[in-house]
Amino acid sequence: MARPPAPSVPPLDERGWALVEERQDVRFELPTMRVLAHTLVYDDADLRDRVREATGVDHHWRFFFATRLGFEPPLPPLTGTASVYGSVRSESRRAFVADLRDRGVDDVERARSERMRTETGDRVSVTRYRGRFRLDLDDGDPVSVPVAGLLGVWTHDGTFRLAGGWYPDQSLASVLDDAPATDPNRFRNDLVDLVRGTA
Repeated sequence: MARPPAPSVPPLDERGWALVEERQDVRFELPTMRVLAHTLVYDDADLRDRVREATGVDHHWRFFFATRLGFEPPLPPLTGTASVYGSVRSESRRAFVADLRDRGVDDVERARSERMRTETGDRVSVTRYRGRFRLDLDDGDPVSVPVAGLLGVWTHDGTFRLAGGWYPDQSLASVLDDAPATDPNRFRNDLVDLVRGTA
């Protein structure tokens, strides 16, 4: 089975992010084909270190992922990506919500959708999400952290790209004792920039 190559992402190590997972798998199956994925997952290592040093709590606070899809058998040359765009977008949304839940995010709600352009000029369909993460502490009551995320789906050079992630939607200083102050607006803008910089 020919796996798709990895997507191209901005230089995340320069921004304090660390690659925590690279996987190649069958993302989902459509009636007439299998959808293959090559995914890179990054963690904001700088934020994780700062919070751990201040509070003793070690947790993945922000993540970003980028995926390049391939198809087996290949898409038909005439209709190409247009013939499966709706199915890929809906399956990708379903898989993203399932991943959030697997990571401990509850009460996941889909918010608005919008369009934007990548740095290469491609049009991206972006869907925003909100939820709450329950953080169980060793020496106290659980903490409920509001989180927000987004998922972008688009085509680049005839192949699909998916990119997105999540972040705390409230300053960590307001939900966790001794945690540093964080800015949800900056986190959101950072995530949008990472999606736009993926190809």
